[in-house]
Amino acid sequence: MSWQGEISTIVRSIINDLDSDSYTYSAERIETCILASAVMETLNVPFTNDYTISVETCTLDPDPTAAATKDDAFITLISLRTACMIIGSEIRSESGNAISIKDGPSAIDLRGVSKTLITFYRDLCDKYEQLVLDYRAGNSIAGQAVTGPIATENEYYRPVVHRNGMFN
Repeated sequence: MSWQGEISTIVRSIINDLDSDSYTYSAERIETCILASAVMETLNVPFTNDYTISVETCTLDPDPTAAATKDDAFITLISLRTACMIIGSEIRSESGNAISIKDGPSAIDLRGVSKTLITFYRDLCDKYEQLVLDYRAGNSIAGQAVTGPIATENEYYRPVVHRNGMFN
């Protein structure tokens, strides 16, 4: 499976567009969004592979999903960024439909659709931002490298314990 198949499937899973009989987004639109996200992401994050991306010709080289050049971080970050981009466009589209109509005892309120999408968008983008921070930090757990006190011969770094048990 190439990047078009794997990353597109991940993005479709995130945005809940999995019904192959009636996709909301065409394959071309998903692929274009993936490539646009990839262009922006390579400027933001230094990946281990150098990617050549062309939105116009719909190419991504090397293929991040190929066994020889598998780049899970790239796949994950691009998928989330693409989902954020698509849901952001959905919010813009739905915001024009956010109306409330009351006629006597009857009422139609479509404002909740936009609110739900905004909540989903914020959640996705927060997860994306956290993953970018984690990736840039080397995917390490905060404080994991600290294994014990500093061992040095320099007396300025040696803690001094006073009679009251306090350190300098």
